[in-house]
Amino acid sequence: MHPNMSFHEVKELLETGGVTMVIIVLGSIAAVVIGIERILFLRGFSVKAQQLHETVVKALLKGDAQNAMHECDRSHIPTAGIYRAAVDRAARPERVPDAVDRARREVVQALRSPLWILGTLGAVMPFVGLFGTVWGILKSFRQMAAAGTGGFAVVASGISEALITTAGGIAVAVEAVVLYNYFQARVSRESFDLTLKCDELAEIVQDKAAELAGPRGAGAGESRSVANS
Repeated sequence: MHPNMSFHEVKELLETGGVTMVIIVLGSIAAVVIGIERILFLRGFSVKAQQLHETVVKALLKGDAQNAMHECDRSHIPTAGIYRAAVDRAARPERVPDAVDRARREVVQALRSPLWILGTLGAVMPFVGLFGTVWGILKSFRQMAAAGTGGFAVVASGISEALITTAGGIAVAVEAVVLYNYFQARVSRESFDLTLKCDELAEIVQDKAAELAGPRGAGAGESRSVANS
């Protein structure tokens, strides 16, 4: 749309596109909402995850499972579940790497969960727009047949109006694909960082398993059980 178009002209274009244009506009709004939600969700994620990792690792190196779990309970970041999974299996050190990896994949899935909507919008919206255009062209030819007159001039106006849905569908698809690729790259970077943190965490818990599974570790487990009950 031209940047100098008035609100009335934009409204006319939307009305011309009919139901198809309404679907396209709703798709655009959905893409923007998801983009804003992911930006807010991921904002500061790396910094908070790094701060929690450093704090918990420092406690684990001292064999202080209670303090490590206290830091996890205070944190509101999804990665806290990774450290809980590791400490909960300190009595079975051989199971720590698998438990940590499962928890990591859950966090990555939480980061990626709504992105399928953006991918779907990027793939589907051009076809939605094309459907609206084809329907508009068919409508124009029916009107021409009903009027009993021919010539391109008769249908030119209807065809040009119908093409607005194709333009709208392509615009929304571009918007969705750009957002999708950006967040996919962001999640991939976070996933790689989490993998490094998980490897370090698993090594520390396995090395300190005897201390973490001792009285302080058991106390931490009992405290979490009471809190969850």
